[in-house]
Formats: sequence, structure tokens, C-alpha cells
Amino acid sequence: MSRRANPFQRGLGTAGHALPSFCALWLSIVCSTAPAKAEPPPTAAAIDFDHQIAPILVRRCLGCHNASERSGGLLLETRGGLMQGGDSGPAFDDSQPGASLLLARVEAGEMPPPVEDKPTPMPTSEIELIRAWVKGGAVWSAARALSPYEFGTEKRAGLDWWSLQPVNRVDPPSVSTTDRVTNPVDRFVLARLEAAGLSLAPRAERRTIIRRLYEDLIGLPPTYEEIEAFAADESPGAYDALVDRLLASPHFGERWGRFWLDLARFADTCGYERDQEKPHAWRYRDWVIDAINRDLPFDDFVRQQLAGDELPDASEQTVIATGFLRLGAWNDEPNDPLEYKYERLDDLIHTTTTAFLGLTVRCARCHDHKFDPIRQTDYYRIAAVFWAGHVEPREAALLGGPNRDELGYDVLGYTDRSPAPPPLQLLRKGDPARPEQEVAPGYLSCVGALDRAMSPPPDDAKTSHRRRQLAEWIVDPQNPLTARVAVNRLWQHHFGAGLVRTPDNVGFAGDRPTHPQLLDWLAHELVAGGWRMKRMHKLLVMSETYRQSSIHPRHADLAVQDADNQLWWHARRRRLDAEALRDALLSVAGQLDPAVGGPSFRPDISPEALEGLSRKNAAGQPSPPEQQRRRSVYMFSQRSLLAPLMTVFDFCDTTQPCAQRDVTIVAPQALALLNNAFAHQMSAALAERAMSTDDNAAIVRLWQLALGRRPSDTERAAAHEHLLTQTRHYQTATSSEQSNNSRRLALLSLSHVLLNCNEFLYVD
Repeated sequence: MSRRANPFQRGLGTAGHALPSFCALWLSIVCSTAPAKAEPPPTAAAIDFDHQIAPILVRRCLGCHNASERSGGLLLETRGGLMQGGDSGPAFDDSQPGASLLLARVEAGEMPPPVEDKPTPMPTSEIELIRAWVKGGAVWSAARALSPYEFGTEKRAGLDWWSLQPVNRVDPPSVSTTDRVTNPVDRFVLARLEAAGLSLAPRAERRTIIRRLYEDLIGLPPTYEEIEAFAADESPGAYDALVDRLLASPHFGERWGRFWLDLARFADTCGYERDQEKPHAWRYRDWVIDAINRDLPFDDFVRQQLAGDELPDASEQTVIATGFLRLGAWNDEPNDPLEYKYERLDDLIHTTTTAFLGLTVRCARCHDHKFDPIRQTDYYRIAAVFWAGHVEPREAALLGGPNRDELGYDVLGYTDRSPAPPPLQLLRKGDPARPEQEVAPGYLSCVGALDRAMSPPPDDAKTSHRRRQLAEWIVDPQNPLTARVAVNRLWQHHFGAGLVRTPDNVGFAGDRPTHPQLLDWLAHELVAGGWRMKRMHKLLVMSETYRQSSIHPRHADLAVQDADNQLWWHARRRRLDAEALRDALLSVAGQLDPAVGGPSFRPDISPEALEGLSRKNAAGQPSPPEQQRRRSVYMFSQRSLLAPLMTVFDFCDTTQPCAQRDVTIVAPQALALLNNAFAHQMSAALAERAMSTDDNAAIVRLWQLALGRRPSDTERAAAHEHLLTQTRHYQTATSSEQSNNSRRLALLSLSHVLLNCNEFLYVD
């Protein structure tokens, strides 16, 4: 180091004053320009093939030199392939290891090869490991076969991907902010917040949290009287009792059943041009609602939907549950029947693996998955499970509906054609005209702990029993995907986003979990608690994390630091979805019919919406007005003609499983609420509920009914002005009907204003 004092020395003392010895030593270290002592090169004896060499070969070499591609004729999955070499000769020379072709190509930078003419140099540390390994004799673990999917790379996931690892019991971390801990959920969230120097937002005030809880658990707004009673009840168990009451409500299943119907691509019709009605599809919807209300364990929820006809205690209800497999779009006259058969098969694979496993398995129909460790053979393993069912086009009379001869029940159920279906062949590039080798039914090989063969059906079986075995594999406690995906969906709907923000994709192209330990803790809790979901709902909504405000004292600063709320430092303000909005309109207007279950009602559809329909007579007649007052989950879902009010507020695509709806804020939504006939009808009904000879009483009652609170002085004054202005407007109207009903119409106008305000449309 130069003897000239550096700036740090000059700042500490004047020339001639010696620094303390420990400071001088520290400066000599940090200011020295001498190179650091180089690490000695690795030696062959110290190299661990499984942990040091195998990952390099998998990540750098097996992308090209595997059994499927074998670039240059070289296979590097086994030592035998290494010794055999490829088109250029042996890759390893045991007489002169240092002259081996493999090492020469690596040292020359030729391998890995350039990507898009850009060099892809192997890190020096990895080159040194390969050099030492090759010169030491290229020792390979006995009987060790490498897999291209064994380890992940920068471009794809391997078998070491986080969602494929076992779910382990995790102890909740310790935190200093113990006064904000209600249950272990808070410890996981607070630990991350404290590490980042952040904190939870204050608790939401009681009038806010009751509305949030009502919308979350039953999808309906609380009444003014319910809000005031809860706000006045400061007893320690008031919130707990409210949660229990809402979880026990029959409306709980209606709210949470709708989320599952999105995943099941539920609709009452077949789709395509004729879009015929599917007989008894509504029975599946009612089964889902009932299953959620009675807290059917999630593992049984899976079993019955995939194999309700194959269970020992099969009944009409379990067969109705298999409607999950019959809800897809159905074309009774496809242009290419052979192609359509595989499209039907693809729908079954995609819906099942998306809903229960959160993986995009359908991407492996034509080739090995580009991002996840899912082989093309895995796709056809799952396909073979459903191959025994009716995937081919059938006569129009069935419409994908009931078949008494096979099931014995007049329901939309699913069963196999026979216990021994013909073999299924893998399709080259997914082309039905290019069948290749046969593939036996099985499971995803990426779940290594459960990689086993399927058993043949019992001798007296009427079905293949493949679907039941698949269901048991899905709900096996060792399956790392099912419980993680299930609890992530609960978190998503309670908190506005999942711990994994891509709930339909826990693979490489999806997001990593914001709190992986919390996700695993919840998944473990679900299984340990007998797969009971209501218990998990209560756990989440009882947490301080759930009960915090949407506004933080440091909101402006934290919104920059963590704009996407990855650390959950505040509650997310959310817009009502299509069903919750329509149900809220009915509820505050006093028009809601609370009846649970039964055939779907057909909504009124405006003539303008029918203009684009090729077969207008297929729209069907709307149900009587009194039936249309039922909750939106019971609305007839016609694939070719969804209600415009629902679609404008982001109702899901009914042809594909939907794990997360779009949430848009666009002008047509405001125009719909301003001009839609249903919105005007509800405004009129709300005005009738608040009708009074006293303007002030009418205004107060309107606020109580629509917003669950009393108006402020400023709002009261603005409402009076609005009523006065609108009354004068209608009094001078040319229509005698309007002039004679000027005050009633003015109150209707004020009602319409309230139903269009953000406070009605959003939940804090």
C-alpha cells in the first residue's frame, strides 16, 4: 500500500499522529491492492459427483445430449453414454483423461454451444470442477442415470423446483410485535415485515371489517342494523361468533361454490353454434354448494368429482359430483371427429390438473414441457386415465347428458365405457394422424415420491378404476402440490391475491410464493386437520393480517417500497365481482330471494345483446321476474349468450378453468350501471324502501340501506340539493306521468347515484 496517507487516514488525524494498531491493521486489509489469495483448484478425490458434477452435466449438457435429442450422437445421461461418445468419437479417454474430447470442448468454450450467436461460457469454477473430475477418471456414481429434469436451469424448472418438494412442518417464527399476533399466520407475516423494517396497518374499524367479512364469506352486504349491532358489541368473542355464524350460513356455500365453478368451467349449455342445454348441469352446481356448506373434506371433494361412480359407497350424489368431468364444451357434429376426440381428452386433462394441481400439463401434449419437468409421456399417462370414458363424439340426443343404461341415475354423470379400454398411443407432435408408442395410465413423474404404476381393476369391475387411482394419488399426503394449491386459493380469495400470485400455475412460468414457509405451514395444517376447509377459512379471517386496515400510516412511502403488497402490510381494497355486485343490488333493494338450490333461472337479455347471436330462437324465454330475484350463482349460464351485466364486470370464460378472474376498471362498467335496466329496477325498489314524506328521513334511510351507515352533514346537504333539483326537473317535464311523480322519481335518481358510487362497488 502506498505510504501516502489516504483520505480515510487524513480524516482521522494529522500527519505524524499514529493510528491505533487495530485501525492500522484494518486499513492495511481493506485498502490493500494486492490480489486475494487464489483458491487451490479442486482435486479429484474431493469431488462429489452427485452434488458437484451431476448438476453441471444436467444444467449445461443434457439439454442437447439426452435420450430424446442425442445431439451429435452423444448421450450423457449415463457413464456408458460418456464412454461410448458420439459422432466425433469417445467423449472420455481413460488412457489419457486430460486429452478427453469432453474436456477439450469445455475448455475451448465450445460447450455449452452459443445461443442465438451469443456465447454461453461456463463459469471458471465449473470448468475447474469438470477438469478435475475428468482428469481423475470421470468417476460416476454406481448405476447413476441423470435426467434432463433433475435440476432446474435459468430457463426451466427441474425436479428440484419449490412446488415439487415435500411439504414440511414449519415452526412459526418468533416476532417482537407480539401484540399483533392472533394466530401463527401473523407470525409468518410479521417476521418478514419486521425484517424489512415494516409493520402491519392498524386494525380496520369494526364497521369496515364486518362488511369485509360478509362479502368474503357469504358474498352479501350486512344490513345497517347488523353493522351497528356489531360496532356496539365490544365483547372479546364478538368477532369470533360472527365468523362462526357466517361459516354456518347456507350462503357460505353459494359464495365459495362460485369460485370452484369457475375452476370447473361450469355452464348450463354445450357451447359451439347450437349451444344446447346440458340436462341437469345445475345439479352439479348444487352439489358443490352443498359440499362446501357441510364442509366435505377436500380429499373427498376430489375423489367424488373424479371418481364418484367408482367409490365403494357410490350414490346418486357422488355420481352427480362427476359432472365435473362432463361440464366442458360439447360439439355433437365436429368437422373432424378424430381430432375432436383428442380435444375432449385435452379438456379433461387440462381442467383436472389445473384445478387440483396448479400445473399446465396440457402444454406437454405435443412435446416435453418447455418450462416444467413434465414429459410428453406424462400427458398421455393422464390421458389414458380418461381414455376409458366417452371422449368420442356421440349422438345429438345425449348432448353430453345423462345415460341411464350406464349410471342408473338421471343426472349429468361420468363413467367409463368398459373396465378394459383399448390402448392409448402417444401422438407425435400431438397429431392424431401420427400415433406412436402405447402409453399406460399413470401419474406425473415429477412427483417422485409417488411415482408408481396403476393397478388393473378388480375382476368384477364395470369401470377401469383409473380415475379413482388418480384421485387417490392427487390427495395422497405425500403429493406436494394438492394442499399447497388448495390453501393458496383460500388465501387468494380472502386477501385479494394468492401467496403464489399465479394460482393456476405453480410451475416455472408462475410466480414464486411471497411467503413459502407460511404456504407450507398452511398446507400441512390442512392435511393434519383432516382436509377440513372451514377450519382453514376461520384460521385466515381470525388473523391480524386479515383484519388490518387498507390504509397504512406510512402508506405513501410503503407503496413505493412494496407497491404490489408482497409483504401484506395492508389489506387490499377490492371491487365487487359480477355476482357479488348483482346480489348486493338485489339485497339493498329488498328484492333478494334467499332460496338455496334448484334449477337455474334465465335472466332478461336485451334485444341489442341478441343481435350477434346466430340462432336467436335458442336464447330461450326469460324466467318469471320473481325467479330472477335469486342469487347470481343460480343464473342460467349459456356459453354463447352470457348476461351483459355479468360480462362487463369480468365474468369468467366458461370454456376454460379459471383460477383468477380479470379485474378491470373500464368505462363500460360505469355506463352499464347508469343505463342497465336491472340497475334501474333495483334503484326504483331501493327508493320505495326509503320513501317518506320527510326528505331528511328518506335520505338517512337511503344511506342506511345502500351504504350501511348514516350520511355526513355534507352528504345530507348534497342529497337535499339533488332531490330539490330533480323534483323541479320532473315537475316541468312534458310527460304528465313524470310531473305527477316528480318526488318519487327524484328519490329514485338519488338511489341510482348511491348504487353507482365507489363506496357501494368496493370493499375496504
